[in-house]
Amino acid sequence: MRRALGRVPKAAVRDSRAGAAPDGRSAAPDTDNRACGHPLLKLALGLAVAALALAGCASTVPGTPFPVDGGGSRGLVGQYFTDLNDTADEGTAAQREFLRRTQHPDFTDRACDLGDLTLRIDPALTTLRVDPEWRPEGASSRPRGEVFVVAVTVRIRRDGATIAQQIGSQRVIVLAGKAYGFTPCPTR
Repeated sequence: MRRALGRVPKAAVRDSRAGAAPDGRSAAPDTDNRACGHPLLKLALGLAVAALALAGCASTVPGTPFPVDGGGSRGLVGQYFTDLNDTADEGTAAQREFLRRTQHPDFTDRACDLGDLTLRIDPALTTLRVDPEWRPEGASSRPRGEVFVVAVTVRIRRDGATIAQQIGSQRVIVLAGKAYGFTPCPTR
C-alpha cells in the first residue's frame, strides 16, 4: 500500500493546482524555496540591497560633534543646569547669587531680579547644539565664547511649589572653561 501512494512528482502537483498554465506549469507562486532561482542570484540581490541601505548612511549631517562621554563643553553645560537647580533647592538667595556669578561677563547689565521666585530648569541635553550666530536681543555683538542652545522645561516656583511651567530654549555660553548663562526673567 505504501508503494501505491508513493511520492507524487512536483509537476503533477503543479498541474493539479487551480490556474495551471497551458504549458503545464503552475501560474501560482512557487513555494518550494526556489523563488529567487540560482544561489548566486540570491547573493547578488542581497548585496544590492545591502549596498543601497549603506548608501543612505554615507550622508553628512551638519553640526559639531560632541564626545560620547559627555565631557568638554557639553559636560560644562550639563553641570551649569545641575548647579542652577541645586541652588534653587537652597532658596531664593542662593539661586540669586548663582545667577549673578554665572551671568555672562559681557552682559552683566542684563540680570533679572526673580523676587521671591526660584527656577528649576531641566535641559533636554540630546537637543544641545552650537548656535554660533546667536546674539542677545538688542545686542550689537554676539557674546564671547562658544554659544550653545538647548531645549528646556522651566518650572517657576514660589516657596517650593510650582506656580508655572514653560517649555522653550536657553543659551549657555562656555568661555575660558566656565559655563555662563543669561538670567531668565519670568516676571517680564
